[in-house]
This record gives sequence, structure tokens and C-alpha cells, in this order.
Amino acid sequence: MLIVVPQVLPREEALSLGRRIAAADWVDGNVTSGALAALAKRNRQLPEQSPAAAAARARVQQALAASPLFLSAALPKAIYPPLFNRYGVGEGFGDHIDNAIRLDPASGTRLRTDLSATLFLSEDYDGGELVIEGGFGRVAYKCAAGDMVLYPSTSLHRVTEVTRGERISSFFWLESLVRDADAREMLFDLDQSIQQLTMERGGDDGEVLRLAKVYHNLIRRWAA
Repeated sequence: MLIVVPQVLPREEALSLGRRIAAADWVDGNVTSGALAALAKRNRQLPEQSPAAAAARARVQQALAASPLFLSAALPKAIYPPLFNRYGVGEGFGDHIDNAIRLDPASGTRLRTDLSATLFLSEDYDGGELVIEGGFGRVAYKCAAGDMVLYPSTSLHRVTEVTRGERISSFFWLESLVRDADAREMLFDLDQSIQQLTMERGGDDGEVLRLAKVYHNLIRRWAA
């Protein structure tokens, strides 16, 4: 499943966060690249241990926990601590696929990358589209600041070369409670329908309760 989660951060706050971290010291983006990705990657990254990264990461994590649409779509079991990158003029990231396993530097635990995410923190640039290819075809995203694209880590993707301005974003991976992507999409559709029916009929409606029972029992069946 591929989905845009609008306004994970309010637009003005996202732009402000992007400006704050832009003033920090950055390093070569290949510090988190696999061997193949490093050949295609031209960008910069905020050092994970820097105070600017820690403060920005905490805010993004707080926003993710407060986003019902993100939680419904991802069903996160573990989230890799959000990272931050920037692309200036002439920089981009060629076709690549994300590593299947990531080691969480904070906990030392291994995380299977089921889903990848990009949260946009700037807007005043040309180029820099996130292009994703998969069973859904080929799609390109250049979202408003504060919007986030959530997409399968199994997909081939790239960031086109920036031709003007600077693209700043947060990116991370997550392991879902439900490994199977088709099952996760069905659960998302079911949950969205339950939420809509709850608004229309109330949470004590018999059919709403019946669907909620199905939803939670399917999670029990499919959760790993």
C-alpha cells in the first residue's frame, strides 16, 4: 500500500523545523547507505547524535504517535528513529531499494523494513520528486511541507535531481505488526470504514461493533 498522510506536522511548523535543522552541521548522506545505494546517492544527512537531530526526531515521533491515519495504515510494531536529509542543486538519489533489515542504533534490535516514509520539511525547490515504482505502477511525489508519503520498502524508488533551492525531509523505516502487505491494506480499508460508520451511527451501533470485532480478530490472526 502507498499512501500520502497529510499534515503529520502543520505546514508552518514543518517549514520552521526544516529551517532550524538547515542551520546545523551536516555530513555526507552515505553514512546510512547500503553498498549499492551508496553508488547512486548524492545528498547530505544530519548526524544522528547531533542535538538538532535529537530535537527534531522527538517532534516527528510525537507527531507520528498522534496521527490516526498513519497508525491505521502502518500498524507499527517498531519505528526506526527518524533521520533527516537535504538535497541541494545537482544532488539526487538514483534508483535503489532499501535494506531489508536495519539495526536500531538506540536499542540494538533488528528491524525488518516493511514500510518506508518521507516527511517533507521544505517546499521552495524544483526537482527533488520522490519517484516510486511497484505493482501500482510508477508515481512521483513532491508534497507540501508537513505531508508524508508512506510506501512499501520493497519498491524501487529514487529522488530526482534538485535543480533549484533545497529539499529537506525526514525519512525512516518501520516494521509493521502485520507483515503481509495485502492483509495490512485490507485492515486499513476495514478500519477506515469502521471509523466512518462510527461517526454516522455511533460507536454502540450493532453493525459497527460487529465490524470492529472482525477487525481486531483479524489483527490477532495476522499480527507477528
